[in-house]
This record gives sequence, C-alpha cells and structure tokens, in this order.
Amino acid sequence: MISSVGSDDLACCSALLDAMQNLHGMALHAALGGIASGFLKRPGGRYVIGMPAEAGNGLCQPVAHEEAQFGYFVFPSLTRPYTELERNRLAMLGAFLGRLMQRRAETEKRARSLDQIEAKLEQQAQILHQMHESVITMDPAGFITSWNRGAEQLFGYTALEAIGRNVLFLYEDEEEEDSLHDVFLEQGGREMEVRRRKKSGEVFWASLSLSVMRDQSGHPIGLIGYLSDITERKNAEKLIHHLAYYDALTGLPNRTLLTRTVDQALMEAQHENMHGCVMFIDLNRFKPINDTLGHVAGDMLLVEVAIRLRRALREQDVVARLGADEFAVALFDIDKDYHPGFVAQKLLAVFDDPFFIDGHELRVGASIGVSMYPEDASDTETLLRLADIAMYRAKQGGDNNEGGYVYYSEEMNRNTLDLLRIETGLLHAFEYNELLLYYQPKVDMNTLAITGAEALVRWQHPERGLLLPGEFIPIAEETGLIVQLSDWVLDAVCRQARAWKEAGMAPIRIALNVTAREFTRSLPDRVRAALSRHMLSGDWLELEITESMLMHSTDRVISIMEKICSLGITISLDDFGTGYSSLSYLKRFPINTLKIDRSFTMGIPDDTNDCAIASAIIGIAKQLRHKVIAEGVETEKQFNFLREAGCNELQGYIFSRPIPAVDFHAMLLEGRKLKVALDAADTGEGSETGNTPHA
Repeated sequence: MISSVGSDDLACCSALLDAMQNLHGMALHAALGGIASGFLKRPGGRYVIGMPAEAGNGLCQPVAHEEAQFGYFVFPSLTRPYTELERNRLAMLGAFLGRLMQRRAETEKRARSLDQIEAKLEQQAQILHQMHESVITMDPAGFITSWNRGAEQLFGYTALEAIGRNVLFLYEDEEEEDSLHDVFLEQGGREMEVRRRKKSGEVFWASLSLSVMRDQSGHPIGLIGYLSDITERKNAEKLIHHLAYYDALTGLPNRTLLTRTVDQALMEAQHENMHGCVMFIDLNRFKPINDTLGHVAGDMLLVEVAIRLRRALREQDVVARLGADEFAVALFDIDKDYHPGFVAQKLLAVFDDPFFIDGHELRVGASIGVSMYPEDASDTETLLRLADIAMYRAKQGGDNNEGGYVYYSEEMNRNTLDLLRIETGLLHAFEYNELLLYYQPKVDMNTLAITGAEALVRWQHPERGLLLPGEFIPIAEETGLIVQLSDWVLDAVCRQARAWKEAGMAPIRIALNVTAREFTRSLPDRVRAALSRHMLSGDWLELEITESMLMHSTDRVISIMEKICSLGITISLDDFGTGYSSLSYLKRFPINTLKIDRSFTMGIPDDTNDCAIASAIIGIAKQLRHKVIAEGVETEKQFNFLREAGCNELQGYIFSRPIPAVDFHAMLLEGRKLKVALDAADTGEGSETGNTPHA
C-alpha cells in the first residue's frame, strides 16, 4: 500500500513519517524503497544499509544527517535515464529521511535516558511506561497536515478528525504559545514541557519537540511536532517534591523547607529592617502517651497538635514539624519584643483543651523556646539552635503538663557549651583512662569493723582536676552515656576485686549504684559476664537500686532481681523513704538491705521528725527481715541513736571519706575499726553519698 503513494510530496512525506513511526528493520527498508519509487515514479527503488556496488546508470543516494550515515536509496539502471530533477528529489528525500532517522535516534536515546532515571524513583508510578511518541506535521500557520497513529493514541482523535484543524484546539489555554510559531520557523527546533487537552477533555503534561520542515531552498514550509505523555513523571516529581519538603504525617513543612523559607524571609527582612523570631516547640508528656497507647495513637495526637498550631497562627506565619514531638514556628514582620510572647501564649493555650484520641482523653502541654532576629542570630539554623536551647530552659522551669515559654539569652548558650564540653570530655575520659574509683567503707555498728564499701566514680579531668559525680553524672544520664559509664564501673570494680582476691583477701561486698536506664532484662547477663570475665563469685558484689525502679512493671522487676540474686549478689534499696513505693509491694521484692537516706540522718538526734522516720524505717526493715544501713553518719550522737534504734551498719564521714582502692585495702589489712569516742569524728562536713548514681 505504501508503494502506491502518488506524486503528492506531502502525502509522500506523511507516508514516510508514518513508516518511520511504525516500522522497523526489513519492513521499514522495504517501505522506504517503495516510498522512494513512488516519490520518483520510477520502479525498483530500494533502501539498503551497506554501500551498494557500482550503480552504473542507476541512482545511489546516501541517507545521512550531519556526520551520521544511515543507508542508501538505490535505483537500477533503466532504458530511460534519470533526470537531474529526479536526482535532486531523491537527494531531498534522503536528506529528509536522514533527519528523521537522526531524530528517531535522538528520541530513542532520550527515551533510554528517561527510563534509567525513572527506574531509580522509589517504586512510584511508572513514568513513560511505553513511549508511544506522536508525530504531527503542521503548515506555517499551525494547521495540521499529518497525524500518525501515535497521535491518535495520545489524544484520542483520529487522523480524519485532526488533519486540517489548527493545532490550538489541543491547547489547554488557546492563548498559550500563539506567538511561538514564527520563532520556531526562524530559529529551528525547540523542546519544552506543555499541557495539552485530549478528546475526552482530560488535560495532561506532554514533552513537546518541534522541528522545522524546509524546502529545497531552505525556506520553512511547516513544523514537525513530536509529543509524548509525561503526566506520570510530572506527578511523581510533584510527589517527590512533597516528600522532600513536607512531613509525611502532618503535612506541615519539614526542616528542609522551613530552613529555605525562613532564609528567604530573613533576606527580605534584612532589606526592610524588619524583626522576626523562631520558636522551638517540644510537647510535654508525649513519650509516655506514645509508649502506653502505641505509635498509632501517638501519630493521631501529633496530627491533631499540628492542626491546632496551624489554626492558631496567621496565614503568613510558618509552622513546621522537625521530627518526633518537636515543632517550629517562624514569625516575620513583628513588633520587636512583645509580639512573640503573645503568640507563644496563644500557642500554649491550644493545649488547654484535652485531645480525644481513639477513645482516650489526653492532656499534653508544651515548652517553647524563642530566639529573635536579628538580635540573637541572622540565619535559620542558628536561630533554631538557640530556640532549642531556650526550649530546654522552659522545660526545666515548667511542670510536666503545662510548660511555658522562654526567650533565649547568652547565658543559656554559655551553660549549654559547658554541658557540651563535659559531654565531649566524658567521651575522652573513657578513651584516655581518666576515670577512677573511690571506695567509702561500710561499718558494722556492733563490731565496729568494716563490712564492705560503696564504689564511687571520679573523673580526673585534665584541666579541672578531680571531679565529683554531681558534676558529670546528670549529663551522662541526659546524653545516654550513663550506660557506658555504668559498664565501666562494673568492670573496674570486678577488676579490683579480682586483684584483692589474688592478694589473699576474703570476699567483701562492693556496692554499685544501678540507674533506671540500666535496670533492664539484660542487666543479669551483663553482671554474670563481668563476674565470669574476672573469675569472681557473686558474694563480691551488691547492687543498690532506688525506689522508683520498683514502681513500674512489678513482675518484670522481680524477675530481673531474682536472676541477680541467683548469682549470689545481694540487693539494697538505696535512699529508702524518699520515694513512693508501696509497703505491700516492698515485701515481694528480694531485697537484702534498706538504706536510710542521709536527708533523714543529718537531723538526728535534734530533729524529732528525722528521728521518727529513721526509727520507723528500722522497724519496717526488722519486720521484713532486712538489714538497715544509714548513710551520711557524721557524729557520735547520730551513731548512738541509730545503734540504739537497731540499725545494722553505717556509712559516712564519722569513719571515712571515700578513698582510693589502695587506701581501702590498707584499712582492711590493718583491721581498722570505728572509734566512736573520738571528738574528731564530728567533722560537720556533709557526706558525699546521695541519690546520684555512682556518687
């Protein structure tokens, strides 16, 4: 059918375009030969890839474009020789075909490149699943002259419906690009992304490539348009953009978009001499809700919080979710001082009403830190960091449910830097062996002999000297380094006990403080491994825990304690009387010793309340068949009262401060006992032991 094409050049071009669009391989070669025969009205035209043999009186026309060679049009020798016009026409056809083949090669190359890009997207909707490129030819005025099958599939119009109409009927907006045709005709091809309308009325994104058709004189005679549907790719780009710049849960801007938006706003504020601020918002009591009700309920709560925060702000204000239960608000063009405070109060007020989540009535609060532009900083990241610092100060000042807001100050930054230096230095302390243990002896109140000791950690700081636990333990707990520190203490105590054992010393219990973060199901295995590593029995160790650890997951706590006791290790309840443990629960725990907190000891015997509390604790311990040890004993009067009340052991400056291991070992070898008759025992100094782990 293709070979029967007449002399109508445009129809021949249409057939050529159609063949290029729909045929490949030998079928395409055969069609091209037939088109060439029809084009010259000469029989025997062929299209071949390789260089043909000497054609004699025949015709041989290369099909090439620029430096690319694609094939040859070949005509056999005939009785009637070929005219110059026929040779020129064949040359034009070869050149046109060369351009088409070059264009197809480029299009196929682009298609392969797009396929490689889209294959890397996170399994989003396939983009350009099958590249059915449409080819449309138009005259200089934009009236369609040919319409291939790809165009039919893309737009839904048949060739009969499209040919002869102006291409503007496909535009989403008919005024779009109405002045571009002359530019294309003068300057050549151009590629762009456009929106087009299908027969069904559906508007889609298309990749459009336009090329100019020229006659033999080089004058433009029309346009060739190549279009392919890229709607899926554009939707995927939109989705990726949303995922990159918006929080997937709440739909609020994320930290990246917040930074970009605020940086841009700060540039404008600088030119206009305006003021702005950044607020860092952290929810109070979110973690226990999330842990108790589950992450689904926690996510629902975060969504509701985001909605309330957005509603409380102006349209031009920016609210973002930074992650977890942290949000940020940016305000611009504000009054210098009081406006942020009003807004902070308004934001705190959104937490006054409870949140109803999955059948639960939940109450949460918030803590807000405020940093000002340009007083505090001039870039977003610094403003956020300073607002974060202020937020922590607000969290320290408010209670667990209400919270409050605090403006940033330079003093906060200095304190934060000090904490950061302590944290960094503590990491180096592990690496450079700057930690050491002191031991404070425990004394039997009847025999006055040493019965054991409590291991207390010290930090030999290279610049600040010997640091007591209160200067670094709270930071270790806040940063999570407490677990690493506790492991170090456990190993160091076992290593020292092993040395004493090898020196011939009988087992003596060394007490270690255990933090709530350590008191997990893995604790018995960690202790067992340390004992095994240093070849020790459990009667070398005693673990001191606090009352707060007994208040949650009672069965789990009892299971952990029983595993520890099975190793031969005793357990004492530290700071007894300062917590809120139930006495009915207390009898269920495998506890060996109750330890009277020094806050009760220090008032004895002058404070009747302290005397009553200490006596009551000793009485409870007797009933539960527990030993009692009093810490912070400093005077002979305290000693006499506690001994008469039935206290078993003491720990305090009346006998000894915490001392290095070598001095403690010397005390044991010497058999030193408490000499209560000495007035010097009443030192008037405070005891170091308290409710600080490893103090």
